[in-house]
Amino acid sequence: MMNLRTEVILPKINRQLSYRKNAMMMGSCFTENIGKYLKDHYFPILTNPCGILYNPASLANCTEFLISGKQLTATDLFYANGLWNSFLFHSRFSHPDQHTALTGMNESLANASLQLRSASHLFLTFGTSWIYREKEQNTIVGNCHKLPASRFLRERLSVDEMTAQWIYVLNRLFAIQPDLDVVLTVSPIRHFKDGSFENQISKSGLFLMIDRLQVYFGKGKISYFPSYEIVMDELRDYRFYAQDMLHLSEVAIEFVQEKFNEVFMEKESREICFTVDKIVKSLAHKPFHNENSDYLDLLSRLEGEVSILASKHPGIDLQDLIIDIVQKRGV
Repeated sequence: MMNLRTEVILPKINRQLSYRKNAMMMGSCFTENIGKYLKDHYFPILTNPCGILYNPASLANCTEFLISGKQLTATDLFYANGLWNSFLFHSRFSHPDQHTALTGMNESLANASLQLRSASHLFLTFGTSWIYREKEQNTIVGNCHKLPASRFLRERLSVDEMTAQWIYVLNRLFAIQPDLDVVLTVSPIRHFKDGSFENQISKSGLFLMIDRLQVYFGKGKISYFPSYEIVMDELRDYRFYAQDMLHLSEVAIEFVQEKFNEVFMEKESREICFTVDKIVKSLAHKPFHNENSDYLDLLSRLEGEVSILASKHPGIDLQDLIIDIVQKRGV
């Protein structure tokens, strides 16, 4: 039989994800896709505590906040377009009320700082090495928050700059969490607003940085997941893209997710995830009448299945799934 596609060899890793261990994912919107799947299947994972971030410098800055346990103050926020914002955070954290915005950002940092200290894995997805630097403060921003372009300088980080910053951050990180497995990946989503050539140069810088980090720390500490290669080599056809021809289609996301699961899910986790997936899909059905006896019987059966699953795998926290079912039952 002819092989009509180029298959990417998946890496072997030292330790896989487990429902019994916390994990964290940070980075581009590609991270959001993988993280959402794991969260929807009740893995103990926290995704993007500062929101979606694309460049290595902003990701490093966010990670340093989590390592130090530092909090923002009101002076770290600025008011624009009717919202209080932070250059460290994605706009989904912005809010018309300053106290609400500050509280939400600091709660996210505090929760993520605790999660990181107990995490088995940290996944970092880099999207671009192009950055925007705010002129007045001379700081790299994670989000421009629709401010005038004249306030920023557009630059591309050098491989030396990115590597040096991440060596510093990872050394600090391993000092507080020596058993942490760090997994790096490059987002397959192309930043065409930068230009086709500029996008390729940008991605190339990210690959070179990752290679240097693996050489410095060793592949036992720094793993690489080939999400970029899976999309570019195995999913070459534009039918695997969304309408903008840049972001991935649901089919492509599911394909990469399957590859991710193959690498990072241990046998027990795959079994639990398979059972949870069936329960979650059953819960997704919306009845015409919530008080319908058949629907209530379904919820009761699903609650029983979760209880059996929890008893079969003691120590795994499925409380949020049980709460979801109980709320739908109206108990």
